[in-house]
Amino acid sequence: MAKVELKGITKIYDGNVLAVEKSNVTIEDKEFCVFVGPSGCGKSTTLRMIAGLEDITAGELLIDGELMNDVPPKDRNIAMVFQNYALYPHMTVFDNMAFGLKLRKVDKMEIKRKVEEAAKMLDLTTYLDRKPKALSGGQRQRVAVGRAIVRSPKVFLFDEPLSNLDAKLRVTMRAEISNLHHRLQATMIYVTHDQIEAMTMGTKIVVMSEKRIQQIGAPLYLYNHPINKFVAGFIGTPPMNFFTLKIEEKDGKIVANEGSFTLTPTPEQQEKLKAYVGKEVYFGVRPEDLEYQAAPAAENNMQLKVTNKEPLGADTHVFVQVKDKTIVARVAPDVEVQLGDSINFVPNMAKSKFFDYQTEVNICEEIKNTWSDTNSSTGAK
Repeated sequence: MAKVELKGITKIYDGNVLAVEKSNVTIEDKEFCVFVGPSGCGKSTTLRMIAGLEDITAGELLIDGELMNDVPPKDRNIAMVFQNYALYPHMTVFDNMAFGLKLRKVDKMEIKRKVEEAAKMLDLTTYLDRKPKALSGGQRQRVAVGRAIVRSPKVFLFDEPLSNLDAKLRVTMRAEISNLHHRLQATMIYVTHDQIEAMTMGTKIVVMSEKRIQQIGAPLYLYNHPINKFVAGFIGTPPMNFFTLKIEEKDGKIVANEGSFTLTPTPEQQEKLKAYVGKEVYFGVRPEDLEYQAAPAAENNMQLKVTNKEPLGADTHVFVQVKDKTIVARVAPDVEVQLGDSINFVPNMAKSKFFDYQTEVNICEEIKNTWSDTNSSTGAK
């Protein structure tokens, strides 16, 4: 397939509107790379620049080492699957899948072989004579994917392909696209605003915010080692809890004081936090790392008031108050709590994070930098 390289890619629209700034990413051959971030962060614009649907203002795009900046989309040997399927309503499933090959004047028997092969792979064989209006949303999306497969492109591009599907179907299609990647061993670039899609599908994730790349890495690496507060809060469901603590020195130890409770960081964290004595920092802890205590713990105990709860079967989400913030803890389903109760939690300090109050950079970890970027505000080391 292909290796894709973005070197300082920038997009500025008319009126000096910045859409993407200095993106540096290397997507290796056969990788499934997911660009994820909130609406307006620049992820879809980046994908469209790779496809050739948007001009590149600055920087270089290379596919297999060949500069693509001025190469027309039809000559880049890529295939794109859109959010809205982009199927021809008057054509059958067969003709929709075969359309690109017919334009290239591929032999009819070869077209038939490729379409039938892709249809079998996507469980569409019995639908080849139907038109899109007779298909479900999931089947239409499979047709769009099949149209891409028959072209045997170097790179597959997916632009939020599951956002129009219902929740149950999205889960099914996530698995189907992941299996397709495994079977085709293709280079795939996928854009989504859904971090669950990113975590479950990608071998590499590119987190974007405010037109820039924040962090790149494997899903679990980003989950366990976020480079800044944005990445920490974006990756993970439910999201990481944040509140403000003041760093103090007490009896020769560095502690983090909230007012109603005091936390003792790990020795490694204390060493990094020495420079923050007398200053406020953000403290981040994931819901699953807030450990419920039936009785107050001797150290790091947080006694918090329950404001809501959501029983989910396998576990229960308990919402509690920290000053003016509501945070969530994930507890076992047999833990009985009532609204208004004051209950005890101990955060797993080894898994908790501290972030600079001004820059929002992760204070206590040296984050592995997997890309080259001059943007110091990301906290890259």
